[in-house]
Amino acid sequence: MKTSNALVLILVLLYINASTEWPMHTVCKEDNLEIYYKSCDPQQDFALSIDKCSDITTHTFNIRASTILRHSTKELYVKLNLIINGKTVLTYSETLCAPGHTKLIFCGRKKGEHLHYEGPVTLGIKEIPQGDYTISAKLTNEDHVTVACADFTVKNYLDY
Repeated sequence: MKTSNALVLILVLLYINASTEWPMHTVCKEDNLEIYYKSCDPQQDFALSIDKCSDITTHTFNIRASTILRHSTKELYVKLNLIINGKTVLTYSETLCAPGHTKLIFCGRKKGEHLHYEGPVTLGIKEIPQGDYTISAKLTNEDHVTVACADFTVKNYLDY
């Protein structure tokens, strides 16, 4: 009996180590709006949550986000892609951290540090486009190494 339990445990651990995908996480789900995300970094997942989906369409809403840095963030760049039906229809990129140019509180953090943010975020959008689509987000540092990345699935059935 002990041998069969040990074998099952080993098989479970091997299966977990062989998996290269993180699970889909729910950011929020309400009547007409659903947002999910999955880390696209095979080595690291992160936590993200908001209070209510409907808060996103307001000017400012509160989030909670947490991760442990695998790479330093002396410089940090974001690239966002809006993907509809498998095709990128819009690309946006911005420098978030650079010498003399910091927009985020965690600019300059070192590898191994725990990042946790709980507070307001302003997206600068008045409404979330209606439909089903994906937003691919990727943060890279000064060495062009991925600090974090995720694919967000948005399902918006709100009629503004």
